[in-house]
Amino acid sequence: MSLPNTEPTVDLADPLAPAKPSHLFTVRSFGLTDPGRVRPSNQDHFVILELARTMSVLQTSIPQAKAQYSHLRGHIFLVADGMGGHQAGEVASALTVVTIEGFLLNTLKRFFDLKATEEQNVMKEFQSALLQADAKIFEEAAQHPELIGMGTTLTMAFAINWRLFVAHAGDSRCYLYSRGELHQLTQDHTMVAELVRRGALSPQAASRHPYRNVITNVLGGHEPGVQVELHKLDLEPDDVLLLCSDGLTDMIGNDRIAAILENQQEPKKVCEQLVAEANEKGGKDNITVIVVRFEAS
Repeated sequence: MSLPNTEPTVDLADPLAPAKPSHLFTVRSFGLTDPGRVRPSNQDHFVILELARTMSVLQTSIPQAKAQYSHLRGHIFLVADGMGGHQAGEVASALTVVTIEGFLLNTLKRFFDLKATEEQNVMKEFQSALLQADAKIFEEAAQHPELIGMGTTLTMAFAINWRLFVAHAGDSRCYLYSRGELHQLTQDHTMVAELVRRGALSPQAASRHPYRNVITNVLGGHEPGVQVELHKLDLEPDDVLLLCSDGLTDMIGNDRIAAILENQQEPKKVCEQLVAEANEKGGKDNITVIVVRFEAS
C-alpha cells in the first residue's frame, strides 16, 4: 500500500512569518460524533487529550498540594473513521485510538520544552505511533478472522506552545482557519484525489466519480505498512483547527465550513452546527468533527 506523489514530511511554516507569540498558549476545544441518517451504526471515533507535566508529592514536612502541574500543556486531537463489515470498522478505529493514546502517553511528555532540533523527533514519534496502531489492527485480525480486512483512517494533531504537528492517513481531513481563510492541511488518500493531483481528472468530475471513496492508504486494510503524511507549522492567536471525517466534507463544501468557522466563536456550537447541516444535506455517512480555537491568555 503506498501514497503516490506525496512527500513524507511537509513544513508549512513561512520563513518570513512573525515569530511565535510570547503570550501563554490556551486552547478551547470540543468534539462531536453522529451516525448520520443512513448508516446503521457509527464506526467513527475521536479523542481530545491534554498532556501535562505532573509532580506527585509522596511525602513532605511542608504543607503543599500532593500533585503539582506545569503550566505547559500538550494538546492532542484525533479522528478515526473505521471501515469493514460486521462492525469491524468500529473495532479498527477504536483500537487505533486506544493504541495511540498509550503510545503518546509514554512518548510526547519528553517534548514539552520543544526546541527546533527536537521537532523532527516529534514527527518520527508520530510516524511510529501510526505504524504501531497499524500493526495492532493486523494482530487483532489474526486472532479474529471475522475482522480480517478491517481498517481506519487516522488524522491526528498535536499542539504545544504555538506549534502544530499533524499526522494523517486516509480521507478524513485537517483544516486550519487562519486570518479569514480556510486551508486544508492534509491530502485525501483516495484513488480519485490522486487522479486530480496528477491532472488526469478535474475537481468537478471528481465529485461525481464512482470511485471517489476508494481509499488507497489506511491503517489496517489488506496490506500492512501505512504511509504517514506529516505536517508542522506555526499557529497564531485566534487560529481555528478542524479535524473531521468525510461524513462532513462529503455533505458540506469548504466555503460553507469557512463561513461557519468565521461566524461562530464557540467550538461546541460550531460542532453542533456542522453536524446538523451535514445531516440536513442527507447525512449519508457517520459524521465526526473536532473544533479547536487557539488563544493568547
